[in-house]
Amino acid sequence: MTSPAHVAIIMDGNGRWAKARGMPRLAGHRAGVEALRKTVRAAPGLGISFLTVYAFSSENWSRPKSEVSDLMGLLKLFIRRDLAELHQSGVRVRIIGDRAGLQSDIRSLLEEAETLTTHNEALTLIIAFNYGGRDEIVRTARKLASAVARGELDSEAITAESFAGALDTEGIPDPELVIRTSGELRLSNFLLWQAAYSELVFLPCYWPDFSREHLADALRDFAGRERRFGGLGAQDVAVTAKG
Repeated sequence: MTSPAHVAIIMDGNGRWAKARGMPRLAGHRAGVEALRKTVRAAPGLGISFLTVYAFSSENWSRPKSEVSDLMGLLKLFIRRDLAELHQSGVRVRIIGDRAGLQSDIRSLLEEAETLTTHNEALTLIIAFNYGGRDEIVRTARKLASAVARGELDSEAITAESFAGALDTEGIPDPELVIRTSGELRLSNFLLWQAAYSELVFLPCYWPDFSREHLADALRDFAGRERRFGGLGAQDVAVTAKG
């Protein structure tokens, strides 16, 4: 089975998982962190080299302050508790998203995680934090426009490839597979540029219930698909050749 090198996951359904069990939403988020730990540990053995997870969107600030505070606390806890294990396991941590306006202690933790693990090669874990696909594209456009205004860049030199190279995901291949849990059937502003040709798998399970078996099933689904990138598939080419 051919595994995608880069898998991206929208980790959805923590709150509904908790509600179904009569538990507070924080319990669902805590269970979601444990599901993330298991997924990170399983990924290299399944042939995955890059794993991107949607941890906190730029729209999540609109949630109740208490829940936002809980989510920030869980992020800090995850990095403080898990960074040593991630580093020992050869996991490189990359953060994508807008860091402007984040609390200084959170920015410091994110930078520490990236710096400590920068030379690791077993798996690259990309955490999308305070991230939105549209926001990323706008920030990138502004950055390139500023370079043009300063005379450092010719506007005619801006191509799809150079634009991609200026995104938060610079140096990271586009995800071949995007997985979303909880049964929702949308991307929710996640990797809008990078996922242009990604295969999409939507699972009915809530994120805290996501397991290695769910990941393996999604990879098998991916392996059975034919990726065309706007061209003809193998069967279509054969029919065309026959006239």
